[in-house]
Amino acid sequence: MSPLAQTAGLTDIQREILATVRDFVDKEILPVATELEHRDEYPTRIVEGLKELGLFGLMIPEEYGGLGESLLTYALCVEEIARGWMSVSGIINTHFIVAYMLKQHGTEEQKDTFLPRMAAGEVRGAFSMSEPGLGSDVSAITSKGLRDGDDYVLNGQKMWLTNGGTSTLVAVLCRSDEGHPEGTAPHKSMTTFLVEKEPGFGQVRPGLTIPGKIDKMGYKGVDTTELIMDGLRIPADRVLGGATGRGFYQMMDGVEVGRVNVAARGCGVARRAFELGISYAQQRHTFGKPIAQHQAIQFKLAEMATKVEAAHAMMVNAARKKDSGERNDLEAGMAKYLASEYCKEVVEDAFRIHGGYGFSKEYEIERLYREAPMLLIGEGTAEIQKMIIGRRLLEEYRFQG
Repeated sequence: MSPLAQTAGLTDIQREILATVRDFVDKEILPVATELEHRDEYPTRIVEGLKELGLFGLMIPEEYGGLGESLLTYALCVEEIARGWMSVSGIINTHFIVAYMLKQHGTEEQKDTFLPRMAAGEVRGAFSMSEPGLGSDVSAITSKGLRDGDDYVLNGQKMWLTNGGTSTLVAVLCRSDEGHPEGTAPHKSMTTFLVEKEPGFGQVRPGLTIPGKIDKMGYKGVDTTELIMDGLRIPADRVLGGATGRGFYQMMDGVEVGRVNVAARGCGVARRAFELGISYAQQRHTFGKPIAQHQAIQFKLAEMATKVEAAHAMMVNAARKKDSGERNDLEAGMAKYLASEYCKEVVEDAFRIHGGYGFSKEYEIERLYREAPMLLIGEGTAEIQKMIIGRRLLEEYRFQG
């Protein structure tokens, strides 16, 4: 039997890339992940290794110094990295979304300025939509960017910024009423601003403050922060795409591929939980035999493996749909919803198989048990995914009467 979550139809290059990433995960991430996670320590050495592998430029076109690979290749790499430590995949994901938005929507000057340095990992990306009073309700954004001569002045508070401290380029969504009269639909009066900053915490440039890391239940190591803008001046040429009013669509395009990424993370964490569960079940003995020989445990393992395979198949389908140039919000929503829910269930089953030892920090499953819940809310909650799925289904199956 082949290992779970195999992908048919890959090219030799794709297989080579995945083999390299898998080897890196096994040698450089898994042996240190739990220790770093317990210390909430940023994985500097791991990130440097990812830079050397070229993963920060995986989907950036070759003309800008990247590898020019597909979303599918990227998602499969993320699945492998999340299998090692989900926080590392988060560091890559936010960077990738900003690079993708620049590639799809940036001006030529913006692409030439940022993409080569992003491909090399010299510029690290982060993106910011959420605010303290809103999450999924993007239309309720209150942060503003107002024109002042050749600049825009940004004011407002952002929340849940992954890579907030380590990033040097942040794509920030603000309301910008310039050229959009009162009464304009909220999503048509939003603009994405490209904010360059120094890494670190505190005041990282005049008018921009990154407070310290938010203390989280899981998803540690990666820095999650607030972002406070108070009279932050941004040159007009740092409006993504060069025109205001397009920010909502740009961000949603980025989030759409980000949902494929979250699905891939769910697949990776679930696969690791299955590996831990089936290994422990063959080592732990009760009533004179390994617990893997008890039917109740075999049933759990069967359900876990089926969920790992199903989530992986949906994630691959969503990535391939996007790579084909087709609309994939339905497939991405389904993949993100299913993979995150199945991940939670597979991790919990592996936790149960470990019994009391699963509650001990000496065992890796304890870390996964705290990490899985983030996937239920990241890049849109399950409820938001179901809204997207339901609306798209009604478009596809409109009743004719």
